[in-house]
Amino acid sequence: MHIAPHDNQNKAIVEAENDLVPLNYFNIVKLTKGQTFEYQVPGYETCIVPATGTVDIEVEGLSYAGVGNRTVDVWDGEPEGVYIPVGAKVTITCTTDATETFIAGAKYDKVLEPFDVRAGGIDKVQYGSDDTKTHRKIKHILGQKQHDKVGRLLVSELFTVGQGGWSGFPAHKHDTDRKDADGNIIETRHDETYNFRFRPNHGSGVQILQREEGKPGDAYQLMDGSTIMIDKGYHPCAVMPGYEMYYFTILGGLSQRSLIQYFQPTHAYQVETIPGIKDMVAKFK
Repeated sequence: MHIAPHDNQNKAIVEAENDLVPLNYFNIVKLTKGQTFEYQVPGYETCIVPATGTVDIEVEGLSYAGVGNRTVDVWDGEPEGVYIPVGAKVTITCTTDATETFIAGAKYDKVLEPFDVRAGGIDKVQYGSDDTKTHRKIKHILGQKQHDKVGRLLVSELFTVGQGGWSGFPAHKHDTDRKDADGNIIETRHDETYNFRFRPNHGSGVQILQREEGKPGDAYQLMDGSTIMIDKGYHPCAVMPGYEMYYFTILGGLSQRSLIQYFQPTHAYQVETIPGIKDMVAKFK
């Protein structure tokens, strides 16, 4: 499902217990200097990531100062974030002229400890190639490095490298917990939510969602600020030539945190033709 760009007035874009992606939560909070925003999401662990601007964060008596270092847009520096335990009370205070801050969440039933992830702690991977039109960079804010400190939430930023090309290819899905005949996990249920940005920001892209092999699916035109919720199906996306694409990615697992993608059988052989894709898959843990 596509949610068109709009002023959400600091109210959740993907609310808790959403009918389509109940394992996800997503909000965008916009503040000016000195303004504060308080929130609490029972039943969901969350992660605060400034897209632009700098914020101070207080969570249950703990303080994390000066989170976020980007000014112009999401391409302007490395991301930073703070992990928020399930149901914790949080106050975000803007310390720069303005901030646009993402709040990502996943359903979970245990209360863990908060922590921050600064620019030096981001886990990066780059894969694909210009020749295969799949060149991109991923910056994991809550990734493999934080695996033992987080419940079911994975948070990343994905960037196309160069202008134009495909992302999320070979097409894959992760909508069912299932094993093969030998008991090996071959796919996990992870609901997924994206928020897209383009450079220049009048750029555009397309999100494909094919729910059944061999049958036509749906396609959504992506604009700067578009949100996509993915409950099931194969879901590659592409950006127009001449533009760069970014998307903020939220994954929430049903039964485990590590993501096991199932590649679409008709395209799975291309896993062997795209440089570095196996390293990319291994990082979603």
